[in-house]
Amino acid sequence: MTVTRVALRPAINDAVETLRAAGVHSPQSDAEHLAAHVLGVERTRLLMTPLIAPSALAEYRALVARRASRIPLQHLTGTAAMGDIELAVGPGVFIPRPETELLFAWALAQLETLPHDHTPVVVDLCTGSGALALAIAHARPDADVHAVELDPAALEWARRNADRCRADGDTPITLHAADVTDPALLTELDGRVDLVVANPPYIPDGAELDPEVADHDPHMALFSGSDGLDVIRAIIPTITRLLRPTGGVAVEHDDSNGSDLAAMLGKNGDFIDIVEHPDLAGKPRFVAAIRAQR
Repeated sequence: MTVTRVALRPAINDAVETLRAAGVHSPQSDAEHLAAHVLGVERTRLLMTPLIAPSALAEYRALVARRASRIPLQHLTGTAAMGDIELAVGPGVFIPRPETELLFAWALAQLETLPHDHTPVVVDLCTGSGALALAIAHARPDADVHAVELDPAALEWARRNADRCRADGDTPITLHAADVTDPALLTELDGRVDLVVANPPYIPDGAELDPEVADHDPHMALFSGSDGLDVIRAIIPTITRLLRPTGGVAVEHDDSNGSDLAAMLGKNGDFIDIVEHPDLAGKPRFVAAIRAQR
């Protein structure tokens, strides 16, 4: 029996209006990503797929309805990107944000300054899904990458992603089930680390968040005291201890406390070249610094 296919573009246009009415911030992008997910094609190839089967259209409309209820797009597709890798994500783990790509790019540039015959040692604090650690390991297969996470649910996602990346041929990372605020964390790496990256909890308690974040990201990965700096304060001594002289660090932060983080890094003279980096919207996003030679 021949199945009559229907036009895809009107369905996407309807989805855009549904998502816009629901308050979704990126209705066009999300509608197209969901269509690409259902069809199993790249978003850029949607124009080459003008027709869709009725069963696929029903699946698409169901996903759009769930997105309109403010379930995160990544929970519906099951993936999020970082660098050149795709990560499995879902309930129980923080969804990597596009803004963190800027921190990732800085990290790779920092590793490029090292001698080519040197094995870089990298530590990712609060790894969550493993996003930064695994993206760095993929881009720099010569690196010895360590990733730290406390939340058991997030660790399961990180292990799943690490296993898949290893199966795909990437250099394995070392996952540590540990508290980043522990003063004795990774003491075996003291003074040996070339790069520390961190996307820690940094949202001030009581902040108003979009439903996608408030209802679906684990609160353990979001909130960090009245000013959002509790975890960051606790990890700065550990970062200082781990880094070798001229080693680099980059820490993501709430857009209200970048200057405070920069001041904390500069307080004792342990860091130089402290720079506050904005995201693509011009909002303060991460602070990078270099360990002083002392």
